[in-house]
Amino acid sequence: MSQEKPGAEPFIAELKRWRDVRGLSQSALAKAVGYTPSYVSKVEGGQQKPARGFAEQADRVLHAGGALRRTFTEIEPHVRSEAVPHQHAPESAGPDSQPASVIVQHDDAELYYDGTTYRATQRRQLYNASPDPIARYLIRISVDRYPGSPERSNRLYRENPLTWEEISLTAKVGNEPIGWRVQHDRDAFKELWLLFENDYGRYPLYPGETTWIEYSYTVRDDKWGTWFQRAVRLPTERLSVRLNFPAELDPAVWGTETTMTAAAFPFRTAIHQDASDDRRIYSWTTDDPPLHARYRLEWKFRARPEHEETAPTMPISASDKMRSIGVVQAGDPILTTKARAFDLPREAEDARRVVAELNSATERAAGIHQFSKGMGVAAPQLGIDRAAAIVRTAEGEVITLLNPKVIEQSSETDEQYEGCWSFFDVRGMVPRPRSISVEHQDIEGNRGITIFEDAVARLVAHEIDHLEGLLYTARMRPDAEPIPVSEYRGTGHTWTYQSGSATP
Repeated sequence: MSQEKPGAEPFIAELKRWRDVRGLSQSALAKAVGYTPSYVSKVEGGQQKPARGFAEQADRVLHAGGALRRTFTEIEPHVRSEAVPHQHAPESAGPDSQPASVIVQHDDAELYYDGTTYRATQRRQLYNASPDPIARYLIRISVDRYPGSPERSNRLYRENPLTWEEISLTAKVGNEPIGWRVQHDRDAFKELWLLFENDYGRYPLYPGETTWIEYSYTVRDDKWGTWFQRAVRLPTERLSVRLNFPAELDPAVWGTETTMTAAAFPFRTAIHQDASDDRRIYSWTTDDPPLHARYRLEWKFRARPEHEETAPTMPISASDKMRSIGVVQAGDPILTTKARAFDLPREAEDARRVVAELNSATERAAGIHQFSKGMGVAAPQLGIDRAAAIVRTAEGEVITLLNPKVIEQSSETDEQYEGCWSFFDVRGMVPRPRSISVEHQDIEGNRGITIFEDAVARLVAHEIDHLEGLLYTARMRPDAEPIPVSEYRGTGHTWTYQSGSATP
């Protein structure tokens, strides 16, 4: 039996759910919130009562939209807050932890969409490398309809929680149907043990043996969201995934990989596409994925009207669309506050996670707007108080900026209209230097200086301003005013520049 206190179960489940959604290991979360990995492990294992300070920090770091703070307040009468983090200690597996000696020889997943409902089918070939038989396997079902807008997701699942009836879970080991024991049951998160037994017998996996397990469940598209993530939680030899979509929806699919030692970047190999009757099937495979890696597939149905793809209440204004994908809007204090610098390489893992969030945000934004001039996003625009930004040029080059600072700029300037995701309903004429020299760091902490010119200089300067707590309106001439986007005629065109030197 679990040692978890009944009163803390809602908080533990909510913590696991948001850590899973954000792709943070226990160690990564511990570092980000200022607690030890042992403390986080014991909280999730029910062996340690969570502290209010921990709950507040975790809610902020995981961008949970107040869900963790609210859940802690609900359970607070049943727990005693402890403000002092535990000292580092070896992490021990609790009684309900997954056996570390399980090797996944093949992790195969398929997501099938029929136009209204997603069906996820997971198949894993397990090898028992331990001296003891294994009789259960831990699985999670986690949904997030609006990954960039936690408040909106929280509201959706509070009003319309994910139920066991609609999931229609089935599971089997080999060819035998099996049951399960629920460990956590929350509005948007289910965690349960698949039990290798049924009414006719028990089917343990003995040392040195291999077996296949399979489980399948369904979720309607108004609760699922347009993403599918595979997390490598156990040593895995091969991972494969397929997305099976109706061809009439004209799907566009892309994928990103995040590991403990690298920022999010596109899949190393291409996603293979096949056409079969009226279906489009996207498949991707990798061998020997690193432990704790996350592989995230996202998509857009180009033939489906916007309101059908996202929600019946999909906002129509440009700013509301940006808000719906998780972009902080003007008026939030974080946009006028200087961002906190990274201490690199000590905080390299934190920097990688932030850059992964930025890359994911640009993919979401590209699905709702055409960025012919290029695009950029800074961490404060996602509610993250760290000095990181990325720029995607019109030619497709991705520029990552960590702790950037403009150290020199050209005397020659020009004025162009700019837009900002944090108030996207307007455009403003902004004077900028045609060339800037930027000092920045890489993930190892090495410093370098890069010179950017013309359009790229404008994009980079715009994002560095965000990290300094400035919006582009602060750069506009005193007599200039932003114009409504409906009056702007530059959409779909690049910025133009007269020939001439732009050297600082």
